Amino acid sequence: MAGVKQARDGTVGILTLNEPDRLNAMTPDLLGALAKAIAEMTADEGIRALVLTGEGRGFCSGQNLKASEALGEDIAAGVMRFYWPAFKALRECRVPVVVAVNGVAAGGGFSLAMAGDMIVAARSASFIQVFSRIGLVPDLGSTWLLPRLIGRQRALELMLFNEPLSAERAHAIGLVRQVVDDANLMEEALKLAHRLAVGPTRALVATRALIEASEHAGYEQQFRREIETQAVIRKSADALEGRNAFVEKRKAQFTGR
Repeated sequence: MAGVKQARDGTVGILTLNEPDRLNAMTPDLLGALAKAIAEMTADEGIRALVLTGEGRGFCSGQNLKASEALGEDIAAGVMRFYWPAFKALRECRVPVVVAVNGVAAGGGFSLAMAGDMIVAARSASFIQVFSRIGLVPDLGSTWLLPRLIGRQRALELMLFNEPLSAERAHAIGLVRQVVDDANLMEEALKLAHRLAVGPTRALVATRALIEASEHAGYEQQFRREIETQAVIRKSADALEGRNAFVEKRKAQFTGR
């Protein structure tokens, strides 16, 4: 079916953008379906990690310009209404998110890939900003996410020149975690997601939040924020299990609680 397919592999939820005829180009309907699918999948406490990927030859080719009329005359309001909820859901997801990029991730699709926690790229994958090629500026969070992943100069280079970035080059500059053969993309993405799924979920997600907060904090402020977070997390069932396992010299069995 069109929209977003949902599946699961044990404790890992799998979300697949499913409009391959358009290279999964963004529309209000597609992004709305993605936000809804994330909420539905993570409402199940048995889900401990997510994998996001795209059906067909590409991950996401960016915004479907033909669908832009659906955003209304106030483009900013339309984007915040229809697109932001999916990006927010990924960025603040209660479980870790692995993005499996197959084929092209262009424009807003590039932004969407970066909204997850870790990217696994097929060897044939490519990333391109596109925006200045059509006289626009990067959007959907690109100017916030990309410099934090690869640095200011490299981010500007990609945004100003619009040269496609191969999977191998993306790995070399720190954009993606690993590059795998196309046929092994989902296998490797699931393997990574399962590694995260057996971890102490609350601590993992709190770690993500601390890293995000550190971008706007001074050293002392972040120092205090870490300890305040620690004071809460250390009361969790997983933290107790972690301490007991350490004392008993065994592997911890985390439950995500």
